[in-house]
Amino acid sequence: MTSHAFYPIGTPGQPWGDAEKAEWRSRQTRQRSYQEDVLTVIDRLRSRFDVVQYGELDYAPDGVYPLFAIRSRDWDDALPCALVTGGVHGYETSGVHGALQFAERHAAGYAGRINLLVAPCVSPWGYERIHRWNPDAVDPNRSFREDSPAQESAALMQLVAPLRDHALVHIDLHETTDTDESEFRPALAAREGHAFEPGEIPDGFYLVDDSENPQPEFQQAVVAAVEKVTHIAPADANGEIIGSPVVAHGVIEYPFKRLGLCAGVTNARYTTTTEVYPDSPKASPEQCNAAQVAAVCAAIDFALAHRLAQLRAAQSPAAGA
Repeated sequence: MTSHAFYPIGTPGQPWGDAEKAEWRSRQTRQRSYQEDVLTVIDRLRSRFDVVQYGELDYAPDGVYPLFAIRSRDWDDALPCALVTGGVHGYETSGVHGALQFAERHAAGYAGRINLLVAPCVSPWGYERIHRWNPDAVDPNRSFREDSPAQESAALMQLVAPLRDHALVHIDLHETTDTDESEFRPALAAREGHAFEPGEIPDGFYLVDDSENPQPEFQQAVVAAVEKVTHIAPADANGEIIGSPVVAHGVIEYPFKRLGLCAGVTNARYTTTTEVYPDSPKASPEQCNAAQVAAVCAAIDFALAHRLAQLRAAQSPAAGA
């Protein structure tokens, strides 16, 4: 079904120009504080981890936003690396707070086993305005590519570049919300000059695997861990979640690198994008954060266990026979 649903900016059927983008930006208001919600938590972690500033976004007149990542203090180049990213879409709250809670409560337990790099809030302007886009009406999570149009994406790519071939696992923390259908997809259709095609928001957690590097056993290990915390989204009547075929319990696939998605920013073997559903009557904000943390721990645990098994197999006498 195709809908010509009204969106208050632009002319139906015509892509936005600079004037429409400026009007859209003028409607975005600050609703929460990056400084209070994110930077204060990062400051608490400075005694236990290295905190690196990897960029700064000057979005005058709205403000200047420093970008920080949390890094293992005992970094060892002989160890593999795990990358955790949150807040690529600033409005997806549990991605930000889940990444911070993982760093605060669990990261120390991985010392000496894996190097950790956590970028908890990739899009702080979007975090404050509870929006998917940056102030240029650009989606950072379609912009992880050369000559990126999104400053947020370009800064993270530069941070991660030295680790691109050394990362073992990357988990990118997201949410699917009711506002995807009521605001963000209609806005996207209006921006592109397309008709809005309504979809269905899944009730529950799911994962997005990389169709160009599928790791089904890894994805199912993460789903199994999260299922202890919150419910997993079922397929719809078409056997799909958000228009993509369900390939396993709670799992769909996208081509990460071709779409410019954050989860494709490294060449890690194990990659996934989480999707928590915070609008479910069966899930609280605390559960959503806990689901993200459980997903991160399960992802790293799986990757480490399989790496260790491979190393032992390579060292066994039979391997050299």
